[in-house]
Amino acid sequence: MADEHPPLATHGTDTGSPVEPPAPAVRKVPSRWHLRRPKVRKRIAIPIAAVLLVVIGAVLWRYFSSYESTDDAQADVHLSPVSARVSGHVLRVNVDDNQWVELGTVLVELDPRDFEVAVAQAQASLDGAEATSLSLDISVPIASVSTSSQLTSAAADIENTRAGVIAAERQLLAAHAQLVAAEANDVKAQDDLRRYGLLRDRREVAEQVYDSAAAAAKSSTAAVAAARANESAAQQFVQQARSRQAQAAASHLYAKTGPQQVSSTQARARAAVADAEQKRALLEQARLNLTYTKIVAPVSGQVNKTVVPGMNVQAGQQLLTVVPLDEVWVTANFKETQLEHMRVGQKAAIHVDATGRTLRGHVDSFAGATGPVFSLLPPENATGNYVKIVQRVPVKIVLEPGENQDRSLRPGMNVVPRVLLR
Repeated sequence: MADEHPPLATHGTDTGSPVEPPAPAVRKVPSRWHLRRPKVRKRIAIPIAAVLLVVIGAVLWRYFSSYESTDDAQADVHLSPVSARVSGHVLRVNVDDNQWVELGTVLVELDPRDFEVAVAQAQASLDGAEATSLSLDISVPIASVSTSSQLTSAAADIENTRAGVIAAERQLLAAHAQLVAAEANDVKAQDDLRRYGLLRDRREVAEQVYDSAAAAAKSSTAAVAAARANESAAQQFVQQARSRQAQAAASHLYAKTGPQQVSSTQARARAAVADAEQKRALLEQARLNLTYTKIVAPVSGQVNKTVVPGMNVQAGQQLLTVVPLDEVWVTANFKETQLEHMRVGQKAAIHVDATGRTLRGHVDSFAGATGPVFSLLPPENATGNYVKIVQRVPVKIVLEPGENQDRSLRPGMNVVPRVLLR
């Protein structure tokens, strides 16, 4: 379209000089680029926005897939129960509730007097057993020598008694021979006496001869009696000799049991040694029981007590609980679908709800089964109304050294762990 220019107008002035007409207004015509600019911008912005969304989505996906987190997690620890190992009367309690104690601190003291008496009794019993053992130990070589000498002496006695029996039997034979001779002489003397008596009656011999014959007859009768007495005595000697021989044989048999007697003495000595060892063990047990009257802390930690002075406690009765706050860990119950890329040793950030702090740690181990398996009544899925439920597996996460120096993380507190998978 041709531009239309209005005619120039002239205006007079006081000076009468000519006046120039005003410049015409220029109207810009929009170019084709300016007409297409919004559409171009729109076409460029849409791909850029899509690319940005994809990049942001990829970054977010990579970030959120780089860790696994759960709010079903609590701080945990092995509580250390402290029990009495012996029965007794509580004399002193040296700690208060919630007091921090170190390993080996004496927490409770029981009355030690009964246990001190038991130690003294055990010591006296051991001393007696050791004395008996020493005596029997000394008697073993003495018994060995004694039995050997008894056997030799018994053998000699047998020989002596055998010789005595032979001698007594010979004496008996001699006494019998003397008796026979005396009887023969007596028979002759009695015959002579009768003959001299007949001759005396006829007055053929002198009275003196008859008296001699009578005296000889009496003497022979007495000799017979003496010979018989000798023979009887010899028989008794033989019996005595045989008795001594039998006694010597019995003694010899007894002496042959000498090795068995030595073995018996040795057995008694060993029994005495064993008895002494038993008494020594009882003494050691009594001393241990005396040490148990002082109940000490098994670990360092914070005390929760249920005992007071004056109580009578029984062996095995729990008196206190020590909470070792320096050994706290986290038990996180992750879903089974979260464990695919989780491994032992991966770093973890643990947010503590109570303090708002974030502690460093790492995955220590995985439980051997899901949580319901360890429950008192595990679920029974072999039913007609089965519903699949995602199970949770306890994961143990331990803190890095020095993370809980202030002991602000306590057992039972809720935490939110985040395990870094990459």
